[in-house]
Amino acid sequence: MKLWGGRFSKETDSLVEEFTASIDFDRRLAAEDIRGSMAHSRMLSACGIISGDEAKSILEALAEISEEIARGEMQFSAALEDIHMHVEKRLIEKIGPAGGKLHTARSRNDQVALDMHMFVKTEILATEALVQNLQSVLLQVAQANLDVIMPGYTHLQRAQPVLFSHHLLAYFWMLQRDRERLQDSYARADLMPLGAGALAGTTFPIDREMVADELGFAGIYENSMDAVSDRDFAVEFLFNSALLMTHLSRLSEDIILWNSAEFNFITLDDAFTTGSSIMPQKKNPDVAELVRGKFGRVLGNLVALFTVLKGLPLTYNKDLQEDKEGLFDTVDTVKISLTLYAAMLRTVKVNSEKMYTAVAGDFASATDLADYLVVKGLPFRDAHAVVGRLVGICIEEKRRLVDLSEQELKDASALFGPDAKAKLTPESCIAARRSRGGTARDAVEIQITAARSALSRSRLERQ
Repeated sequence: MKLWGGRFSKETDSLVEEFTASIDFDRRLAAEDIRGSMAHSRMLSACGIISGDEAKSILEALAEISEEIARGEMQFSAALEDIHMHVEKRLIEKIGPAGGKLHTARSRNDQVALDMHMFVKTEILATEALVQNLQSVLLQVAQANLDVIMPGYTHLQRAQPVLFSHHLLAYFWMLQRDRERLQDSYARADLMPLGAGALAGTTFPIDREMVADELGFAGIYENSMDAVSDRDFAVEFLFNSALLMTHLSRLSEDIILWNSAEFNFITLDDAFTTGSSIMPQKKNPDVAELVRGKFGRVLGNLVALFTVLKGLPLTYNKDLQEDKEGLFDTVDTVKISLTLYAAMLRTVKVNSEKMYTAVAGDFASATDLADYLVVKGLPFRDAHAVVGRLVGICIEEKRRLVDLSEQELKDASALFGPDAKAKLTPESCIAARRSRGGTARDAVEIQITAARSALSRSRLERQ
């Protein structure tokens, strides 16, 4: 007999049991479920709803059940639907009718919402810590390669010289925003729904604040209908995860390009690459490629939950069971991606000479030559045209701007002086960009100081 089966005259069809059961995935919430039940039991006793002896028996049995689950001893069955019913049935088996009193003044609706809030809070903290660790690695690699010069790109075409450290720090700041979003979202997850009952509250004289305090929640839901139907906190975590994976995917694209023979800017460690079953020479950047690919599943999980919530009337509907698998999958995907990326970047080899050759052999200093004419009084649009014609000549004659003679520059514009060619070196181009946030060494050092400060700010400490 099912724990809710009193009004039913037929057994549930076995296919319906299989279709509606969530135990295959929500068993992952066992620790949260038992912890929430313990707090609920203590509150029921404190409020005189159950006796102290009953609460003591319940608490002892729940601790034993927790250990049984941890040891893999609990037998799971689709007939019992979910982790909540498994725990409750086992509790009744252990202590008899007193176990049936645990569910007083609560519903599975507010119970599962509580479990989800506790789970998301824990995973926000874990994810934010992993993001911070990856930021630390990016900062270390940037500092170790502070003066390495590389081409900066727009449209995947060489644009202007930048410091490699400057390029890496762009990802540091993307991840900093990811951390801040995670920290901010914690407040929405930090509301306790228990006590909302099925949707309308309860007739029992419960103390919701007592449970919230024991479980470490900052507040409680003010509306019982909102409490059981809200999944905004889960959507927010999925959105933050999708944006985080977008940033990792963009970093992956750079890593994959830089690691290719065509670029050869970096070399990935053998431990983070794989080979080919047919081509002996291959060394494939599979970690970066898979992280890039896994963004799709994280985005899919976000869209899936949005779609579930879009048309739901208040309050609880069975559709909400679909909130878990995508969330669990996203948590696992994001955490392994962050962990692997930090380990991979620690071992990357930077081919600085190859990067410098790519800069020196191109027209990346063209803007600086135009800026030289602007300083001399020529409007930028006219200076742009002058230098553009010089680039065209060099392309036709297979030369570089630095190969032009002082006379050739003079012929293009009388404003060019003997010091103009000094503006064409990659070092000069880098040093000239001293504006805040620019790629000059001094500006990057200021940025590194700011990054260290951002990194040292303490993570969310709430447990």
